[in-house]
Amino acid sequence: MKIAQIAPLAECVPPRLYGGTERIVSYLTEELVRQGHDVTLFASADSQTAARLIGCSDIALRLNPAVRDPIPYHVVMLDEVRRRAEEFDVLHFHIDLLHFPLIREMAERTVTTLHGRLDLPDLIPFYSAFPEIPLVSISQDQRRPLSCPVNWVGTVYHGLPRDLLPYTAKPKGDYFAFLGRISPEKRPDRAIEIAARAGVKLKLAAKVDKADQDYWTNVIEPMIRAHPNVEFIGEINERQKAEFLGNARALLFPIDWPEPFGLVMIEAMSCGTPVIAFRCGSVPEIIDAGVSGFIVENTDQAVAAVNEIGGLDRARVRAAFEERFTVERMARDYLDIYRALPDVAADSLPLRRGAGQDRGLQVVA
Repeated sequence: MKIAQIAPLAECVPPRLYGGTERIVSYLTEELVRQGHDVTLFASADSQTAARLIGCSDIALRLNPAVRDPIPYHVVMLDEVRRRAEEFDVLHFHIDLLHFPLIREMAERTVTTLHGRLDLPDLIPFYSAFPEIPLVSISQDQRRPLSCPVNWVGTVYHGLPRDLLPYTAKPKGDYFAFLGRISPEKRPDRAIEIAARAGVKLKLAAKVDKADQDYWTNVIEPMIRAHPNVEFIGEINERQKAEFLGNARALLFPIDWPEPFGLVMIEAMSCGTPVIAFRCGSVPEIIDAGVSGFIVENTDQAVAAVNEIGGLDRARVRAAFEERFTVERMARDYLDIYRALPDVAADSLPLRRGAGQDRGLQVVA
């Protein structure tokens, strides 16, 4: 099957540091290539992939200090996608909603995975205007705020390569981990309070976006200074992540927003590290309570869970990951969705391929 993956340009694929969507696009792309599919990736030119790469910005936009507005770069990328559209059996978009007017005439061989929150009021009139576009959610809870009719064609949970974050049977660190962004909805303040009340060490590995600088300066940084049991590490890379999560007693996931998925939960599970998570968004769909972690309603319950976490079997945590959250399962789910699209019927593929076979590809090494 000839498949186009269209990624955001904010980060390269895979991202060097923080970037959940680009990371998932990378895992999916590489697995589809491994399975023998002909995959083209539209992404920043500094991306690394076994697929054909169409570079749509010189480097990831986040890394380019000259970039003030990402939209013009995405519009240029979409024009390139439009020119090459007939070369592909399926076009899989990961860029939210900019492409919807472009794909209306070919919607039945497209898939758009929605990676973000859908509880914003401006989204209702938008999705109401495009009810035919095939959409994929990354959890069932993510769909809940959209009251208008939309064309859901599936829910696909994220998946990781099995050997990306190896299992750690006996963690070396006597600490609890927080990994993500320093932002109000991620509630690092809750994580610090939980660790302080439970009397345990907490390590925070997190990025501070410009938008959250005031929250860091006025709320989190003073809390860290006030609690000697809390250590701020900063943003970490993939290699550091395996060690950081694998050696933790548990991951604290004290969110206070409708999290669409929460990639860090399955990253911890891959290491065998259980998760203590607040009941928000996708959490009940990802965590098997009493197996891969505990789901709590408030800080008191979280403190109690800290004291009970040693009773969970890390081998069972890893087994839960292997059963539900591998990249092979994710790719299989997406392939099932691709093949069920109305315009991906077997008898239509040769005609489309013939129409696009002479166009060639500009490959960025």
